[in-house]
Amino acid sequence: MTENTQTPSSPNSELPTQYAPAEVEGKLYERWVERGYFEADENSDKPAYTIVIPPPNVTGSLHLGHAFEHTLIDALTRRKRMQGYETLWQPGMDHAGIATQNVVERELAKEGKSRHDLGREAFVERVWQWKAESGGQISGQMRRLGDGVDWSRERFTMDEGLSQAVQTIFKKLYDDELIYRAERIINWCPRCLTAISDIEVEYQDDDGELVSIRYGEGDASIVVATTRAETMLGDTAVAVHPEDERYKHLVGTEIELPLTGRRIPVVADEHVDPEFGTGAVKVTPAHDPNDFEIGQRHGLPNLAVMDERAVITAHGPFQGLDRLEARSAIVAALRAEGRIVAEKRPYVHSVGHCSRCKTTIEPRLSMQWWVKVGPLAKAAGDAVRDGKVKIHPQEMEKRYFDWVDNLHDWCISRQLWWGHRIPVWYGPNGEVVCVGPDEQPPTGEGWRQDTDVLDTWFSSGLWPFSTLGWPEQTPSLAKFYPNSVLVTGYDILFFWVARMMMFGLYAMDGTPPFHTIALHGMVRDQFGKKMSKSFGNAVNPLDWMNEYGSDAVRFTLANGANPGVDVPIGEDWVKASRNFANKIWNATRFALMNGATIEGDLPPVEQLSATDRWILSRLNKTVAQVDAYYEDYQFAKLSDALYHFAWDEVFDWYVELSKTTFFAGGEQAKVSGRVLGEVLDVMLRLLHPVVPFVTETLWTTLTGRESIVIAEWPTDSGFRDEAAEAEIGNLQQVVTEVRRFRADQGLQPGQKVPARLDLAGTPLAAHEGAIRQLLRLQPEGEGFSATATLPVAGATVALDLSGTIDVAAERKRLAKDLAAAEKEKAQAEAKLGNEAFLAKAPDNVVDKIKGRLAKAEADIARIQAQLAALPAA
Repeated sequence: MTENTQTPSSPNSELPTQYAPAEVEGKLYERWVERGYFEADENSDKPAYTIVIPPPNVTGSLHLGHAFEHTLIDALTRRKRMQGYETLWQPGMDHAGIATQNVVERELAKEGKSRHDLGREAFVERVWQWKAESGGQISGQMRRLGDGVDWSRERFTMDEGLSQAVQTIFKKLYDDELIYRAERIINWCPRCLTAISDIEVEYQDDDGELVSIRYGEGDASIVVATTRAETMLGDTAVAVHPEDERYKHLVGTEIELPLTGRRIPVVADEHVDPEFGTGAVKVTPAHDPNDFEIGQRHGLPNLAVMDERAVITAHGPFQGLDRLEARSAIVAALRAEGRIVAEKRPYVHSVGHCSRCKTTIEPRLSMQWWVKVGPLAKAAGDAVRDGKVKIHPQEMEKRYFDWVDNLHDWCISRQLWWGHRIPVWYGPNGEVVCVGPDEQPPTGEGWRQDTDVLDTWFSSGLWPFSTLGWPEQTPSLAKFYPNSVLVTGYDILFFWVARMMMFGLYAMDGTPPFHTIALHGMVRDQFGKKMSKSFGNAVNPLDWMNEYGSDAVRFTLANGANPGVDVPIGEDWVKASRNFANKIWNATRFALMNGATIEGDLPPVEQLSATDRWILSRLNKTVAQVDAYYEDYQFAKLSDALYHFAWDEVFDWYVELSKTTFFAGGEQAKVSGRVLGEVLDVMLRLLHPVVPFVTETLWTTLTGRESIVIAEWPTDSGFRDEAAEAEIGNLQQVVTEVRRFRADQGLQPGQKVPARLDLAGTPLAAHEGAIRQLLRLQPEGEGFSATATLPVAGATVALDLSGTIDVAAERKRLAKDLAAAEKEKAQAEAKLGNEAFLAKAPDNVVDKIKGRLAKAEADIARIQAQLAALPAA
């Protein structure tokens, strides 16, 4: 095992009788921070290990998704710190343009004001004031969870350094002709009055209507269907497939657009699916992204018929109506003219909504700033294809490639006041000047800066290197870039991860921002349902932390974390994790009271009992297993392995088996005390990254050393003792089988039973005292009469159950169980003997039936042995 280099003081064997998380967690965390355990030194000669926090919104508070992700990152960084790496977990927050502006605007509304009453400069000052007073609540909650971040390096996407980084890369992209301004269709929120990114659009199935409308007259008419009848006012064509025989005679002609008095052309476009609906689609280039592309191909005019609040602007009877009001009015007018061919209500279809205010998104033609993503996206795809960056789990690569290989140009401008203002100035004679961070903007009459700000994802895309001081070539950038791994949810693989890949490769001369992308799933309730306030199943993790402790919440989350798979969680599981923490506490307390120590070297192997050698062998195998799981980001498996080693092997077996040794005292008790101290020392260090608080308290008490946070990570010494493992395995088999027999006979766990143990000639002879203690077996004594004999693992256990059971009732119950097992065996054998069934059945089905057969045969053997062991009636 790895030696610890901390200078020990005298170990303290005194622990309170109960573990009270609330009394220790906050104090421990502040001590860790005060002592600088989480601070990273860019001048260190240790190898670097870097993870950036996915920056939470400054408006946000800790939810279970944050707690889940932070638990995984904290486990990785705590382990690497213990392994001797210069570890940086970079903290910070995102300025969250729309969300933050909405929060402050709501505060102004309470005062009867709007941002326009303040003006832009005063409003931005008001937002900074809000941030200073109310923003960043999540930082305190991260401390509550135990996040080992370097708080001295905390960044904010609007701080001075990151703002310089944003202006630098904007200028570089602009000069390289990778940023441009153009009029295109974007996602528009009529409530927030801004363009929004794809990730800020939430799709849900809404009840709408599907209306089929006849355009034109007689043989020159075409029927089109729409869910947004109000947009017909902006139609500038009808499109059909060029090979559709039904409409070939109309291509190139014009038909009447109802209600408008305009005539529009019929165009042929391969985008149209002739098998869908009538095979004809209305084309509204200014209000639909697909229609815009058709319009571009055919030189159609872009006719906008709604303003920024989704109010109809087209001249006529519908002008001034909200889009939904106009929809009903237009359908009514069309119905009155006999133009409605069919109506379907409700018509359930997917509709995009603003993630901030839930308003239905309106596709809108607008002049915006764009990133030309083609060359950037290719580099991002090639970095994964070439093995520079690994995506874990690997099956997620396909989703990544599907995205970056088909990425459209990115709209980066937002019609907000809070955010990084676009560094472009317009002159009085049409001049356009992009200004870098070290340049002075043009002055003089008629010059004005662009009023838009940049998409929040633009600045967060720089996060892996801007937080380290880029564009300056800082020691931190040299030390900690590229990041070691990015831990984030698969749901933002496309939006945030892809943008970091594009910008990192571009800004850092082809060096990707991280070596590995480790993707996790989403946290759901215990039934697998998405957590939401509207569903009534949302959970505040702080409530659980207050009730059960942060370690319990962390262990529950880690124990469900399979790569790329959603994580169900329920309160009962958190309670079980709390029980695990209590078990660790109580078992360690018992061990300390009975001489467990790490003082001195481990005794030589020849002085160790088989039980000691067994647990040390199992300990080293567990170290190797946990290390392998960490390297593969298998948090659920490593947590499960630690749980079963600690609870089952250490506490339920080794501690129980050692009690007779401890109670007897002497040299062997001292040997076992040193072994138990070693096991607890290593086990607590293995557990620490996942459950840091309880392990810190127990480990410092056991060792007398400063802190487990800076202890060395255990290594596999290579010690193995297969013979001892086999010997204790036989002992466990004896104890398990006799316990099962006792339970089958209806005996209480604590009920003592006279027994004769025939262990002669087996390694189990040395364990008779422990076996009797574990099974509550008394010496046979006078008048002993064996009523049941159990041969198991080469030994024989004879029990005297006289007067303890109703033999006739027990024989009847066992006979019923035997009949059921024999029926199950017969059914399984019949299926496995059916060649036709075997030829058709999938392998997993056949394997399941084979398993049923094996279990039935084992049950039959067990029940027959129980029947044979019963005394005569």
